[in-house]
Amino acid sequence: MKVSITLPTPPSRDYEITIDTLPKITIDGKAAIITNPKVAGLHLQRLLQAVTAKELYVITIPDGENYKTMETIESILERLFDHRLDRKSTLIAFGGGVIGDMTGFAASIFQRGIDFIQVPTTLLSQVDASVGGKTGINNRFGKNLIGAFHQPRAVYIDTYWLSTLPKREFSAGVAEIIKMAVMFDADFFAWLESHDLHDDENLKEAIRRSVELKAQVVNEDEKEKGVRAVLNYGHTFAHVIENFSGYGTYLHGEAVAVGMMMANALAIDAGLFSHEEAKRVKVLLERYDLPTSYPIDNPETFYDQFFLDKKSHDNKITFIIPKAIGAWKMFVNPEKEQVLRVLEQFKKDSTIES
Repeated sequence: MKVSITLPTPPSRDYEITIDTLPKITIDGKAAIITNPKVAGLHLQRLLQAVTAKELYVITIPDGENYKTMETIESILERLFDHRLDRKSTLIAFGGGVIGDMTGFAASIFQRGIDFIQVPTTLLSQVDASVGGKTGINNRFGKNLIGAFHQPRAVYIDTYWLSTLPKREFSAGVAEIIKMAVMFDADFFAWLESHDLHDDENLKEAIRRSVELKAQVVNEDEKEKGVRAVLNYGHTFAHVIENFSGYGTYLHGEAVAVGMMMANALAIDAGLFSHEEAKRVKVLLERYDLPTSYPIDNPETFYDQFFLDKKSHDNKITFIIPKAIGAWKMFVNPEKEQVLRVLEQFKKDSTIES
């Protein structure tokens, strides 16, 4: 099955997302696969059998969010120059969201921009990170604060890679699927409640629907000036959690799961979301062993961190919250006291009611 990304201008940037067994990939010029030791050890040979290029190189970088840095980007670029790649060359991101974000960013700045292809190997990257052209790295101020919009030439999603995915990584991907359903599709959310994603056919259907929903959003708003910001449901809170707890303590999808609970609590406090709907979201997250609480040490310090987020503007922060399952609201610059009241619910030794 295929899902199309159709961007307004220029048409040459349109591309397809293929959800099927990995096809043969033919590249006219030189190419470099960017991956990490874990993915390479498990699956590199299968990818090499599928890729044909004039010259093909493999660049292995360390595994983990802690290595999503400018230093790693510089090491990738050095290798590209060593191998004499040029403007007609192509990079292939072979791994999860970290690999995809860094490969895309390296492609966006190498000789002012070259093509890259996404071959995502985690559920989270298949349903979210590989689609839409967001690339970037982290620094001490926060997550993905340095980066570029750089669309891939193609995305190849093959559930075969998920056969070796650790349980936590699988669940982290499910969090992003649930996020899409809560924001955009009440029927899809109800379907998730009644279908087990450990079943391969159910999983393929969930991936297809998630990618379709994201594609619709990206087609309408490539650079997050409007509806694409809704994909940040749970993320404003999640990025603070990741930064405070140290990248790697929580997987991104795990932090998003907690962030969704915090966003739901804010929506309840604003009188826009019911306790019953919040409970449905919590039950679905916990079915896949996702965390739904986080012990905040200091709500004031947590709150101040929001203003380093990319979504802040003129010292104002926008939260994406549900107003029903399948419906959303951009909650612009709520009163500080209201946000602190919500954060207090997650303070150490406190429990949130759902």
